[in-house]
Amino acid sequence: MRSRPSSGRRRAATLPEFLIDRSLSQVSLPAALREAGLLVRTLADIYGEQASQETDDATWLALAGERGWVVLCKDDRIRRRPAELQALTDGKVRLFCLTNAQLTFAEQADWFLANRHRIIQASRKSGPYVYGVYRDRIAKLWPK
Repeated sequence: MRSRPSSGRRRAATLPEFLIDRSLSQVSLPAALREAGLLVRTLADIYGEQASQETDDATWLALAGERGWVVLCKDDRIRRRPAELQALTDGKVRLFCLTNAQLTFAEQADWFLANRHRIIQASRKSGPYVYGVYRDRIAKLWPK
């Protein structure tokens, strides 16, 4: 008789993998999200510290789409720039961005953590899309 996987293992298997844009904290935010049980990658994890600073947004967005990673960022204008919009569309990228670029690193973590269940639920839908992350909610920004 085969043993059933624990509910924790089953639940972990359904969680998305997240990629954090370089515009967010590359230390405190990933640490806070990992502590909450999320699988998180940074651009430095993928490309190395120096190359992550030089990699254009369209390139890493395409990689996120290819690998099925959910993107966290703070640049909601990313959906308005032609190259990035093309990468979002082609890669069917699921992206969640903070709507306030002036937040401290601690506040960034608080907003993402406060909304993590909403983000996980929304990320189960196929992309492409961009959701805004607010203090106490998320809202679809693109496509309308």
